Amino acid sequence: MKHLLILFFTFNIFFGFSQQTITPFLEDIVKQFPNVRDIAIAPNGNEIMFSAQSVMGSTSVIITITKESGEWSNPKVASFSGQFFDLEPFFSHDGLKLYFVSTRPLDHSNNTPKDFDIWFVERHDLKSNWSKPINMGSPINTEHGEFYPSIAKNGNFYFTRDNPKLKQKDDIYMSVSINGKLSEPKVLSGAINSEGYEYNAFIAPDESYLIYGCYNRKDSFGSGDLYISYNTIEGWTKAKNLGDKINSTKMDYCPFVDVKTNTLYFTSKLDNTKTKFEKPQSFEDLLDEFNKYDNGLSRLYKVTFNSNAFKN
Repeated sequence: MKHLLILFFTFNIFFGFSQQTITPFLEDIVKQFPNVRDIAIAPNGNEIMFSAQSVMGSTSVIITITKESGEWSNPKVASFSGQFFDLEPFFSHDGLKLYFVSTRPLDHSNNTPKDFDIWFVERHDLKSNWSKPINMGSPINTEHGEFYPSIAKNGNFYFTRDNPKLKQKDDIYMSVSINGKLSEPKVLSGAINSEGYEYNAFIAPDESYLIYGCYNRKDSFGSGDLYISYNTIEGWTKAKNLGDKINSTKMDYCPFVDVKTNTLYFTSKLDNTKTKFEKPQSFEDLLDEFNKYDNGLSRLYKVTFNSNAFKN
């Protein structure tokens, strides 16, 4: 019996999970929107931002909620969002800046969208209002699309770029922070990037690992999966699929890890709607089935996560 308990414990540690399974996150809030993705949790844990999108994803705004007396507030459109296509927020490690992606124009005198750039807003303290959005400019933004900012504690800046010059799809880039200034970004190695799509990279605060999305790789479970790579003396390790405990046959993407609670948050289009019924369904039964959380729409999920589980 003792050996069985040890084996069970080892199995769970190996796969990076406790006995807790993947569960919906902010279910009552998320279900108010057609699609939700890109969760960002403030360092103090009392503020969350995410992207809410229309059914086909043609409209995207950043939503904010705050914790009040231990409960999450009603969702609101972030003060800097609501007019243009905004998505993919990320808090700085002091909570005083928020980076996000937008197609808003550089010239405030017109409303003509441009390509995807990374912007930021800032505030004097955690109770202050956010500033007007500021474009990051060079060397991060280019004439190509830039997406999904993620920042290590030392300031190194990770993001996705669509650079047709490489004759590849989207890749993960990194810009080194030197005395507070960002260097010319470099595409990460072939251990992470490929000729296909790599995107939505979350960098651990200490840069020990990178979790990111890959589309339709040979070892995928279908559509987009989440992978992990470790930062070693020899460089980044070959990325490993996080396995079917997280990845589904549908799109799984947009990772965010709360290292204080060892929790992985991510977005999934997990679809568990029934396709076979033992008897004809009533109108009410059908509505319940259509409106269940895991109905194929973009939803937020969470799971306990051990970042060292995939090293071997």
